[in-house]
Amino acid sequence: MAFLGKRTRLNRLFSHGETPEGRLLVLPIDQGLEHGPIDFLGNPAAADPKYQVEIAIKGGFSAIALHRGLAERHLQEVAGRLPLILKINGKTNIPSDSRAFSPLTAHVEDAVALGADAIGYTLYVGSPAQGRDIAQFSEVKREAERLGMPVIVWSYPRGSSIEQKGGKNSLYAVAYAARVAAEVGADIVKVNIPKLHTEESMNMPKVYQELERELDLERAMEHVITSASGVPVIIAGGGKVDDETLLSKARIAIEAGAVGFIFGRNIWQRPMNEALSLAERLKAVLKVSG
Repeated sequence: MAFLGKRTRLNRLFSHGETPEGRLLVLPIDQGLEHGPIDFLGNPAAADPKYQVEIAIKGGFSAIALHRGLAERHLQEVAGRLPLILKINGKTNIPSDSRAFSPLTAHVEDAVALGADAIGYTLYVGSPAQGRDIAQFSEVKREAERLGMPVIVWSYPRGSSIEQKGGKNSLYAVAYAARVAAEVGADIVKVNIPKLHTEESMNMPKVYQELERELDLERAMEHVITSASGVPVIIAGGGKVDDETLLSKARIAIEAGAVGFIFGRNIWQRPMNEALSLAERLKAVLKVSG
């Protein structure tokens, strides 16, 4: 029965909104915990989660991702109309991330009670705290399987050891993070697109230095997706960039085999009309490549 519940929830995610079947366009607003109020200063309207909910509904998004407190307060009016991905762990960015670890802020049972279609979990690959992180995740995964809840892993390389081996955005680090997410049981993995040929990437393991010389960005992303071992991959948007830069990133990811995008600040830091226009262009990328 739990397997049927998970399959039902995944089917809802992959069929909701205005994206092709099997594609995802997710609007996350977990940044308030991770970054504080700073991300909302450029567009004060975005400080009210009703703004992002309106974008997600009008923009035909697959789902919205947020923490428990905001879900309880702001999703009642759209219950059943907008799939929820409940983010169940997180941290502030006030301490250094060299020992990054995100404690639980909610439980799988809370996601069930809120009618969520998936949970989101941040896993910091390479952090000195990764042992505790993986152990915490294993308990989350056990409960998720028992209750039929899909798990999306925000798989992020972090820590001084990562920085010494090419940095958190290197091909080595991003591919490793994708593989770790698959190994521990992610149903969907969220990663960043790697950055190639940086000064830091010269510190990657030798085999990755040689591999990087052979690849353009699309083929590098293909390697990341292959590293996820068949687990669907969605890409993060990161900080706000101009439309064409974001759309180029989106096209590269989809052509490489990603199933969609989880773009937050690049959407809701814009005025409503610009946010909805950009959402239409992203859906067009998904449809052309679908």
